[in-house]
This record gives sequence, C-alpha cells and structure tokens, in this order.
Amino acid sequence: MILEKIKEIELDKWGKIQFNIVFLNLYIQFKRLETMKKYIFSFILSLCIGSLSAQTLNQAKKLFDNGEYEPAKEAFEKLVKRSPSSAEINYYYGACCYETGDVEKALPYLEKSAKRNYIGAFRYLGKAYADLYRYDEAVENYETHIEWLNEKNRDTELADAELSEILKKARMFKSVEKVAVIDSFVVNKTQFLEAYRIGKETGQLIQTAGGTIFENELGDKRIGSEMKDSLMQLYSQAKLLDGWDKKVPAESLNDSCNINYPFMMGDGITLYFASDGEGTLGGYDIFVTRYDSEDNSYLRPDNIGMPFNSTANDYLYVIDEFNNLGWFASDRNQPEDTVCVYVFIPNESKQTYNYEATDPQIIKDAATLRSIRTTWTDDTKVQAARQRLANIQLADKENKPKGEFTFILNDRFTYHNLQDFRSTEARNSYRQVLQKEKDLNQLTQSLQQKRLQYGSENGLGKKKLEPSILDLEKRIPQLMEEVEKVTLEVRRLEIERLKR
Repeated sequence: MILEKIKEIELDKWGKIQFNIVFLNLYIQFKRLETMKKYIFSFILSLCIGSLSAQTLNQAKKLFDNGEYEPAKEAFEKLVKRSPSSAEINYYYGACCYETGDVEKALPYLEKSAKRNYIGAFRYLGKAYADLYRYDEAVENYETHIEWLNEKNRDTELADAELSEILKKARMFKSVEKVAVIDSFVVNKTQFLEAYRIGKETGQLIQTAGGTIFENELGDKRIGSEMKDSLMQLYSQAKLLDGWDKKVPAESLNDSCNINYPFMMGDGITLYFASDGEGTLGGYDIFVTRYDSEDNSYLRPDNIGMPFNSTANDYLYVIDEFNNLGWFASDRNQPEDTVCVYVFIPNESKQTYNYEATDPQIIKDAATLRSIRTTWTDDTKVQAARQRLANIQLADKENKPKGEFTFILNDRFTYHNLQDFRSTEARNSYRQVLQKEKDLNQLTQSLQQKRLQYGSENGLGKKKLEPSILDLEKRIPQLMEEVEKVTLEVRRLEIERLKR
C-alpha cells in the first residue's frame, strides 16, 4: 500500500521536496505500525505463556495433592527454573524433593520459600531438619508454622501432633547412649538370624514366617510372634511332656500395631521386643518391659532410645550375658532386601553423652552409628569383646549341624535335612512346608513394606495401595493356617513311621 502511494507521486520541479516530505511521513507511519505489531505480538505471547504456566502450575499442584510426587517433582523442577524467586514454586519443589527421599536437596528451596514466609515451607523444613537430626531447627520451624496457622485462623491439629513427635525425638537425641559397637554384618533379611552368634546359655532364636521365637536355655518356655487379625502379636508357650501347651497371647502388650521379635533375659522378667506403634521414631523400634507376676501382665514398655532406634526399622535386641555381648538388627541405610546386624558391649547401667558439652556432629554420628569405630573409647575393652565374638563364631562353626533347616519332631529328634525323614510321605509333605514358609515370609515382608509406604502416601497413593494390602491381609492368615496344618500332618506321619 505504501509503495503504491509512492509510485503515484508526480515529480515536478518541486517533486523532490514533495517526495521527501511524503516519503518521510509514510515511513514514520510504517515504523509506528511495525512497532505496534511487535507490541501486540509480545502482549499476546506473554498472555499465552502466562496462561500455559498457570495451567502447568495447577497441573503440578494437582499431582502433588494426589500424592504423585515423582511426576510432580519433574513438573516443578521445570517451573522453578523459569521462576527461581517464586516462594510458592520453591515450596512445592522442595516438598517434592523431600517426599521422594532427597532431603538434602529439598533444604535450599524450602529455606528460600520460608524466607518469603510461605506457611507450608516451615512445616516441610521442620520435617527435613528432623530427618537430618537437626532437632532444634526442626522445632523452631514447626513453632513458626503453627504461629502462622493461628494468625490465619487455620487448623493446627496436624502440625501440633507432628511437633509433638519431633519433640519426642529431640529428647531421645539429647540422651544418646554411649555404647561400643564392636562389629556389624550386612545380611539378607530372610536369613538375618544367621548373624546372631549367641551362646547356648542365652537360649535359642528361631525364625518364622514374618517373625521370630525365643526359647529359653532350659527349652521349657517360648515367647514368639504370629499374625493375628492382620497384625503380628506376641504369645507365650510352656513345654508339656508330649509337646507345647496352647499359645497364650500377651494381652497387656498386644495393641493395634505390630509387636514382634521378642527376647527374654535370663531373669525371666525383662522382655525386649519391637513395635511399630505409638512411641516409635519410625518403622519398628525396640522397647523394653518387665513382667509383673502379681498382676500376671507386663509393665508399660519404654523405648530404649538411640542409637538402637532410628527412623528406619530396628528390632531383635538380644543380650548374651554369658559372653557379655549384645545384638540388634536395623535396616537403616540399607537396600530393601538387606539388614545390618550390630554387635555391641552392653552397659551395666545406661551412660549418655553430655548434650550441652559435646559437638553436635559427634552426637549425630553416635546416634546414627555412621561409623562404629567412633564408638570405641576403650581399645582394651573392645579388643577383648571382639575376641569373645571370634571364639563364639569359631565354636558355632564347629558345632553347627550341616543342614538345610531345623525341624523339631519331638523331645528326642530334630531334623536338619530331608534325608532325616523315615516316612516318604512326611518328607514330601515337608517339602510343601518349606515352600509355603518361603512364600509366607515373602508375603509378610511385602505387607509390612506396603503398610509403611501407605503411611507416607496421600490421596491417590493410598487408594492405589489399598487393594494389594487388603489382598495380602487375607492371603497371609490363610497361608499360615496351611503351614500349620501341613506341619502337624508331617509330624504325625513321621512319628507313626518311627513307631513301627
């Protein structure tokens, strides 16, 4: 259009002047039009980008609210690069990092968000600091979080409950027991009892599907765990002339949680066990209680604290008084299918670190057992304990029967190989028992893992886990009944064969 108007200009003697004036005016109009087009384009583009960003942000927040933290983390990672100063986006990305297990990475984003007083950031900062054993900072952030909730007239019930748990952990952290851990063994979870080299004077540990049984030195009393109403619960049993009496539930201990891995001291009164219920740091924790013979019940259990307990699963605390050695298992810092068994020197009385006068890092290392060598304060005492452990391992190796399993037939016979069976029918049936026990152990571990995962999920994550948990809760008791039924039949068949 502009070019056509230029062509229409008649170049007379004033032509050059007229042309220059007209061209200049047209050029100015053209540049204005070009600038306006750029402005309109930029404005429309910014609207589109803003709309797209808002849509992406809403989608990412929806994933987070549904407990889908991995895909939410990917979305927020892109958003935080576009808007590195956004308090909201820094909060969500930091929270996603925390929920997916990357606690250290979560800190700078949550700290940046908290500086802008984003309320949720204080809560997640408290969680992250607590997981890193920085309890003073954890408490401070939770208190700030609750103050903001009160100021905004929001419900503080959840935050109050979580702060209470952190304060409990902080108290334990301020009373970490001084204990010399002389060795540790990383073993498969399904065979972790093989690492417990306790003397015969202490008793016998028997691994079952999902739990353990402790039998005293005389072999006339047992305390074990079994699945009842989809939970592991404790029971005791006395020896009769022709077998074991019926199982008596430990009603004063059994609760709406898993109670497992019992061990009774030689006094017949002091009982250690593991529980994943109230009063734990996370997962299974080790507790101690004492039997009250007058009331025929156990006293209120106490959490034995750090370093024996952690935010992971800690269980089967055993004291070999004859050899002055202690044992416990933990899956802290371990892959899913392994567990670490620690060997330590028991204290005659509890000795704790001076929290106020000790470097916090030293206390943290002691609480987490980051390095067992740092727990060695008396080399002579440690070397003597390690020698006792070596002697037990050597004697155990020499005396241990070479076999595939331990099957107690009666007071006279204990089988360790399929070839020990006289009855062909009993032998074949016991093959089924071994396979069923293996399946049962796998199902029980799967159920425990899914329950722990369920507790950390929200919304959609819980819904996805519910069908598999319900299915396992139904299948495990059925399989346990099958194992018990077939085992009784094996014992009957073999005893009949021996009588001939």
